[in-house]
Amino acid sequence: MIAKEVVTKLSEIGFSEYEAKSYIALIQKNPATPYEIAKASGVPSSKIYEVLNKLKEKGMILAVEEEESKTKRYIPQHPEEFLAQYQRGIQKTVQSLRGTLTGLNGKKEVSYIWNIVDHGPLIEKAQWMIDSAKKVILLSLWHDELVLLEEPLRAAEARGVQIALVHFGPPKMTVGQVYYHPIEDTLYAEKQGRGLVIVADSQEVLMGNISEEKTEGAWSKNKGFTTIAEDYVKHDIYIAKIISRFEKELIRKFGEKYVKLRDVMHDQIN
Repeated sequence: MIAKEVVTKLSEIGFSEYEAKSYIALIQKNPATPYEIAKASGVPSSKIYEVLNKLKEKGMILAVEEEESKTKRYIPQHPEEFLAQYQRGIQKTVQSLRGTLTGLNGKKEVSYIWNIVDHGPLIEKAQWMIDSAKKVILLSLWHDELVLLEEPLRAAEARGVQIALVHFGPPKMTVGQVYYHPIEDTLYAEKQGRGLVIVADSQEVLMGNISEEKTEGAWSKNKGFTTIAEDYVKHDIYIAKIISRFEKELIRKFGEKYVKLRDVMHDQIN
């Protein structure tokens, strides 16, 4: 039985459906005749010779002659060898394109905001920013996202990037300098989701709101946008430092959850 997900993944790297099925069938049992391959793979007999010829041209299979048999039999290239060759080829292509396309890029940066929808693309962009950072990363995030970004953050820290992180809720891990934001439940109820802010090297920013229903975010190198986001994270750090040292006095002055402090329309004093 040929798993659909394996066929799909092979299709993503250039195999046709019939080529993928034939190659998988050969891996499972070889050497095999065209008839045996067609039967095992589900590829129509009328198409099997064409498919095998294409696989042979790609170097994926080899025809072996047997003296006692007039029918050709085929064996596959070993999966490990095939995947290693494919990976090397892709890496060479990416390296070549990186140099070529970067050279085509104009010197002047265009200021724009790139909207991001869905959690996966938001995290991928965050990982790319962290991997590319050279000096400083400022973050404001929740545990759910920190778990997904822990590996690239630790790699950035290991290469000397300074990291300051505002964590909503009690932190369960430490990466860089961590500051605990104490009113996560109140903020989650107000925002209807988890916030994410990442500023890398004061040059680019990623912001997002993540809820059960949807994820919305934006990335930009716009200087104004970046500066506002950087100040936002820094001010949360300032507040976290104050709260960690004067929590009892702040609660006495502003109430539980610092409700009077957070009321920007009034300045109530006890």
